[in-house]
Amino acid sequence: PAAFCGVVGYKPSFGRVPYYPNGADRLAHQGPIAATVADAALLGQVIAGPHPTDPDSGLGSLDSPRDMRSLRIGWIEYEGTDPEIRRVTEAARDVLLDEGHLVEEVQVRCHNLYPAVVDILAATEAAGTRPEDEELIDPGRLHVVRHGRTLSGVAVIQAEEIRQNLRATLRSVMDDYDLLAMATVPVEPFDAGAIGPDWAADVRDLLWLAWAPASYPYNMTGQPAASLPAGLTSSGLPAGVQLVGPVGADDLVLTVARRLEAMLPPLPQPPAAPPVAASTGTTGERTF
Repeated sequence: PAAFCGVVGYKPSFGRVPYYPNGADRLAHQGPIAATVADAALLGQVIAGPHPTDPDSGLGSLDSPRDMRSLRIGWIEYEGTDPEIRRVTEAARDVLLDEGHLVEEVQVRCHNLYPAVVDILAATEAAGTRPEDEELIDPGRLHVVRHGRTLSGVAVIQAEEIRQNLRATLRSVMDDYDLLAMATVPVEPFDAGAIGPDWAADVRDLLWLAWAPASYPYNMTGQPAASLPAGLTSSGLPAGVQLVGPVGADDLVLTVARRLEAMLPPLPQPPAAPPVAASTGTTGERTF
């Protein structure tokens, strides 16, 4: 995630940027990762718009609220948030308050949400994977595919009903708030070679997304989100804060993200990598 890397990630509203080939799960969003919010917003403008290969593409942008100086922001803290992540991201919350915005804690509950996203994704992965290709598949993905093969059509429709309930719940929440804000990921970054923290590391448990409860819900609803660096934990690891808006409110999300970015202290620059000696190479070889 962008939050683990100290960079900006922008997930446009579903349909704002064409996605091809289309995913039957209607969860995937195309969006930029960049060093700054301004860069992400600029690239987002370049890649947005309708395209004939994606019938869902072409979504425009909603008008921003008239008074941008005093927005209603719902702050969500997901269960299991690491104390260090809370400490870092609360600084971003304080900045929003100092800017004059109304920030209130809000809880969004949807029963069986994680099992539903697992079933939707697993059914899609199983539908797109031939049995003869299973020996080539990463072990973690293979467990997802095999779980998908066990699902009935009824189970998939029940998962879709949970998604629709989430959409209705969040639409109701967004009637009261201009934006939602939260830690992008409630845990500190884990080893690059792991699929999750220790409690989610066994691929058989199908918890490969459970450590990111602030990410997949907004893929399920199609809402725009922007993650930006909030600071470093005591271990020197980056943490991110995420802003989420109603579907189509991309400009609002990015405008507030730019302002928040300007008010937060920048992350220290990583040490420069040692120079790599160029190789002379021979015909057919490439030097980087």
